[in-house]
Amino acid sequence: MGSIKVQKLSKSFGVHTVFQDVSFEIRRGERIGLIGANGAGKSTLLKCLMGQEEYDSGVFVVSEGESVGYLQQDIAFEDDVTLRQTITEAWQDVLRLEEQLKDAEKDMQAHPDDESVMNKYARLQERFEWLGGYEYESMSRKIVHGLGFGEADLDRPVQQFSGGQKTRINLAKALVRRPDYLFLDEPTNHLDMDMLEWLEGYLLSYGGGILIVSHDRYFLDKVATGILELEHGKVTKYKGNYSRYIVQRTEQRKALERAYQKQQDHIRQTEEYIRKYKAGIKAKQARGRQSQLNRLERIELAPEAETLHFHFAPAEECGQKVLVLDDICGGFGDRQLFDHLSLLLRRGESASLIGPNGTGKTTLLRMIMGEIEADKGHITLGSRVHIGYFAQEHTDLHGAWTVLEEIMNDFSYGEDEARSVLGRFLFQGDDVFKVVDSLSGGEQARLALLKLFLQGANFLILDEPTNHLDIPTREVLEQALQEFGGTYLVVSHDRYFLDKITQRTLVLEDKKIKEFLGNYTYYREKVREAEERAAQELAEREAETAAAKPKPAAAAAKAEPPAKKGPARKEPSYGTALKLEKIEMKIAELEATLKMYEVQMNLPDVQTDADKMMELTRLYDETQAQLDAAYETWEQLSE
Repeated sequence: MGSIKVQKLSKSFGVHTVFQDVSFEIRRGERIGLIGANGAGKSTLLKCLMGQEEYDSGVFVVSEGESVGYLQQDIAFEDDVTLRQTITEAWQDVLRLEEQLKDAEKDMQAHPDDESVMNKYARLQERFEWLGGYEYESMSRKIVHGLGFGEADLDRPVQQFSGGQKTRINLAKALVRRPDYLFLDEPTNHLDMDMLEWLEGYLLSYGGGILIVSHDRYFLDKVATGILELEHGKVTKYKGNYSRYIVQRTEQRKALERAYQKQQDHIRQTEEYIRKYKAGIKAKQARGRQSQLNRLERIELAPEAETLHFHFAPAEECGQKVLVLDDICGGFGDRQLFDHLSLLLRRGESASLIGPNGTGKTTLLRMIMGEIEADKGHITLGSRVHIGYFAQEHTDLHGAWTVLEEIMNDFSYGEDEARSVLGRFLFQGDDVFKVVDSLSGGEQARLALLKLFLQGANFLILDEPTNHLDIPTREVLEQALQEFGGTYLVVSHDRYFLDKITQRTLVLEDKKIKEFLGNYTYYREKVREAEERAAQELAEREAETAAAKPKPAAAAAKAEPPAKKGPARKEPSYGTALKLEKIEMKIAELEATLKMYEVQMNLPDVQTDADKMMELTRLYDETQAQLDAAYETWEQLSE
């Protein structure tokens, strides 16, 4: 089985060590999640492996002939380059081979008896087939359509697409060649939930090895077979998905802390013994213990990674009805997004607003904030409701101000008070003098969170609050929201986050809102149950239709001999006719059951669950065998 190996890789920028002596191996079929706090060096490690950054020491080994695909976080596209051209770029070597094959065909026609020409053509054809040359167009279309693009999109310039669509185009470029190994840097950024589920299903069926940098815990739970944690410049490998990693890491940390404490107790006792007896009658024993202490392999207990700490202030009382949407119609520009939309949000409720990209979730939030007017209907806030708004694009930040000015100017704080609250959000030392526009996405998100925290609101409206946040910061935000006594409405694609903090799910789709009284997992379970019911009802209707027929058409066609002269065929006996009727009913039932299994096997939830798919495949094969046997019995009785 092939693999890629990283051995003792190290990288520094000046005096700052990013990582040191990093070693791991990824085999075909493994899907490894690479996690760590923002700034830990995850993207730098991928760039070193892909040759975009030089590493200081170590070795990266890829088996000969094996390929690596790479999805970067941000890629600049040239003007006027279309989606079709962008995807075609990934097949340049195949297209060159195709031209060489055409030239070789001409040579064969010109020199039909030249064995060397025939051998060259055979080698080119074998290479072309191995690279997927005969299916590159269908493979490209499958990936592009799976990521939500239609035929009309293929000839659109890439620059006309949204940020989320550009992420999907980058993803298509990485996936289309089906390389032996995939390196994916934040592949779930800007993807809506339908696209996330498609990507999960695709990666689960992928035969190569995958290394994924991601903060999406739900995604890592679904996809990952192992976790690499990059912390303090070192890598630790864990087996299993993200949830399993949490359990293992907690157990290892507790065991290490116990061992560390036990060793520290031993060191203290030994040092006390040495101090007490080093000049007395037991000096020799004291020197011996000092020698043992010098040789002792000290257990190192790395400090827990620094993260921010905050709790929202107790929410002020407000009216029972916090938000009322009454018959809202409207949208963005000339595009209508909502049609007679109504909603009531009560005090203390925690709700998520989800739906495919482009359905108008952010537009609806801006309407609630009063930034956009609805074409029709009314939006009413309850009495004493004070809104705190977290904008997806951080539009409330002032790009030209420093971090310190952002807090001092907006909240009339003195420098000492501003530095104090900034320190709690990890802006320390000279960090407070950075210009806001120069901050990373994660730093801007932390600053926007700090401003939300300082507003003292009792109704929070959060538009993608976890974008650019690392996992430790997401967990702090989850804890703060769980302890928040007010009301909040959250737009997010972070399913793990939504499961933790919401008890009501609002799905914006087809210009309407559908409501589910539970978190994201509850909503998905209800959708799955509805799909299964629909599949069952379809199978039952088809079974009824098939049962109403006198005999299966396929069986009749199979059993009826060709017309020929001779005595007329005998009518079956009464007993045989009864048996025929029963076996025809059985065939109809089995055909309907097969149809039901086919429908279920095409459900997204089933396709991403290997155990369910294996069980359905087993049941399908058993039913097919029963159907074949029933056809044989029918043919025997017909004869």
